[in-house]
Amino acid sequence: MNLSKAIMFNAKIAIDLGTCNSLVYVQGKGIVLQEPSVVAVSLTDNKILAVGESAKEMIGRTPSDIKVYRPLKDGVIADYKVTQAMMRYFITKTAGNFRLFKPELVISVPAGITSTEKRAVIEAALSAGAKQAFVAKEPILAAIGAGIPINSCSGHMIIDIGGGTSEVAVISLGGIVTAHSVRVAGDKIDIAIAEYIKKKYNLAIGTQSAEEIKIKVGTALVQKELRYLEVQGRDLILGLPRNIKISNNEVCEAVSDVLAEIIQAAKQVLSETPPELSADIMNKGIIMAGGGSMLPKINELVAQSTGVPCFVAEEPLFCVIKGTGIVLEHLDEYKKVVMSKK
Repeated sequence: MNLSKAIMFNAKIAIDLGTCNSLVYVQGKGIVLQEPSVVAVSLTDNKILAVGESAKEMIGRTPSDIKVYRPLKDGVIADYKVTQAMMRYFITKTAGNFRLFKPELVISVPAGITSTEKRAVIEAALSAGAKQAFVAKEPILAAIGAGIPINSCSGHMIIDIGGGTSEVAVISLGGIVTAHSVRVAGDKIDIAIAEYIKKKYNLAIGTQSAEEIKIKVGTALVQKELRYLEVQGRDLILGLPRNIKISNNEVCEAVSDVLAEIIQAAKQVLSETPPELSADIMNKGIIMAGGGSMLPKINELVAQSTGVPCFVAEEPLFCVIKGTGIVLEHLDEYKKVVMSKK
């Protein structure tokens, strides 16, 4: 009840609309919601059955008349209607049924987004019940959330690895100097693990299992100490269930190509960075944010490949939403971030 009252008077909400997870921040309250960006729809009557955690549990387990969607693909809206319903669910869940005061929304979007995709996000927000909607670029938000002083005149480089996109940006004086966005991130890492197991062991596993492998025994560099995880799947030859043990070094081999693409994006940004800013980055190092940067040793791999020191931000998963929250609390100060055309 108090939360609804708080929102009623200062109706400002920030949403980190991610491919994998969405987080909601309410002015004066902090992060109030963290749910997977998943929606389950009943195909017979086109009704939404579940959103978030309860819908994610249904992935790979539904009968033919229920479809589980992830309405955002590669960080952008792939299914407009479902995204709209998901945003409405987030707003209602955080703002209660106070429809008298429509909230103002600040939504994070990938830096590589087109103007059409940006318009789709704003329209989805307005039709979901927002009074006004602003969009802000994820690399800048992640940098603010990671505690980088973005308005200073020195250069800072951030790598934000999410679920659908990985974004690399050099930020100085409150804006993006150079940036590169690749639609290769956490999801592609999961797919690479599933493909590797399919090839090597003739075993089919679901994306949920692949994600579990990544979290429990994932690593970006070969380790001396082997760790194993037992995985269950379906034998592709016999069609029967079977268990295998997979080691951290096998996961490392499975994901190396995907990580190479992200590192290539970082190298491209470094090659396009003005020399003065390159010197700043060399001195301060690269900061990594986003859920993907929680893969063990990934910062060491980046440092080895680029020759630049690399650090993972505190609570990388929350960097973007924290940054969006700070922008929300000081909207006038950060107008440039929200309105920036680049």
